[in-house]
Amino acid sequence: MLSYRHAYHAGNHADMLKHFVLYLTLEYFNRKDKPYWYIDTHSGAGLYDLGGAEAQKVGEYRHGIARLQQADRLPAALQDFLSRLKTILPAEHLYCGSPWLAQAETRSSDKLRLFELHPADFQHLQNNMREARLGRRGQISQADGYQGLISLMPPPPRRAVVLIDPPYEEKQDYQRVVHTLKEARKRFESGCYLVWYPCLSREESQNLPEQLKKLAPQNYLHTELHVHTPRADGFGMHGSGMFVINPPYLLAAQLADTLPALSATLAQDAGARFVLDYQIA
Repeated sequence: MLSYRHAYHAGNHADMLKHFVLYLTLEYFNRKDKPYWYIDTHSGAGLYDLGGAEAQKVGEYRHGIARLQQADRLPAALQDFLSRLKTILPAEHLYCGSPWLAQAETRSSDKLRLFELHPADFQHLQNNMREARLGRRGQISQADGYQGLISLMPPPPRRAVVLIDPPYEEKQDYQRVVHTLKEARKRFESGCYLVWYPCLSREESQNLPEQLKKLAPQNYLHTELHVHTPRADGFGMHGSGMFVINPPYLLAAQLADTLPALSATLAQDAGARFVLDYQIA
């Protein structure tokens, strides 16, 4: 199944959590001179037009990036994140996917390995990354990102930030995430692995964090951002989560400082809340 297109959801509340955590992680990795790889298993198109037909059809960005941009007195880390987005986006009506954010945050010595299977999004990704002028430091593959990740392990510099961000259209994606992480960590245990997932009224979604904890019970960070109460009919995504294996040691404190404001700003009803759970070795 290849029907999912992130263009309909770009800039929504889930992107805010995912990209903020990714931004903080890359910022931490940049503190050391040693190069690293950024690997994205489900890259999408890279850039999205919030004025385009897809984004306008559902308007999810209005409850995500638009709210943050209009908010007052946000914590410094969130303000820095918004300022950085403003700097790296080519135009005000555009919003970034994770590859665009990563290419802007990584350095000339770092390398990017981007996977996207959807034919149309792969073409968009190629075009957008051409604008970023990645050159030899970037490789873009129209391939299965799960298999692609495993094939790259271990990366030559022995430092890597990995984002696993499937659409979870198929129930099998939940188990594919767990299996892929197990296999990748057999080859490269010390990598920093970030997993995004939707918060749904479905057993697969609710059980995923506990399954991931079993992979690295002594060194993980788990956070969720719920923006509204789950629907009575069980339909739709009421929030999203990020699970980080081998998280940056500053990340827990940074999120503890910013999640209350992020949750309050993006809240759609009184059921909005956040989760922050971690165990740092």
